Amino acid sequence: MNDDLLREEDRKIRRLRIIVDLTLAVLIQGDLSFVESLELMDTTRKAAITLFPDKESVYDLIYTPRFRRIIRERFTIPGTQSGRN
Repeated sequence: MNDDLLREEDRKIRRLRIIVDLTLAVLIQGDLSFVESLELMDTTRKAAITLFPDKESVYDLIYTPRFRRIIRERFTIPGTQSGRN
């Protein structure tokens, strides 16, 4: 039973990694509008929380800043300076 739980956890982690990697690639290389980028970021967050419902704060700590940095670099956002994290 314990092995099954570990395999399931590994499967979820791999799925989350794929989702995040694809999101990062689309944000960096895609031709999305600002709103579409934010929607993609939100959709990715919802998928991650579905996989790991009790880890919302961990997601917000690790992944949200990455996505925001990419979006900030691609679009000029008032109150931010280009090239700053």
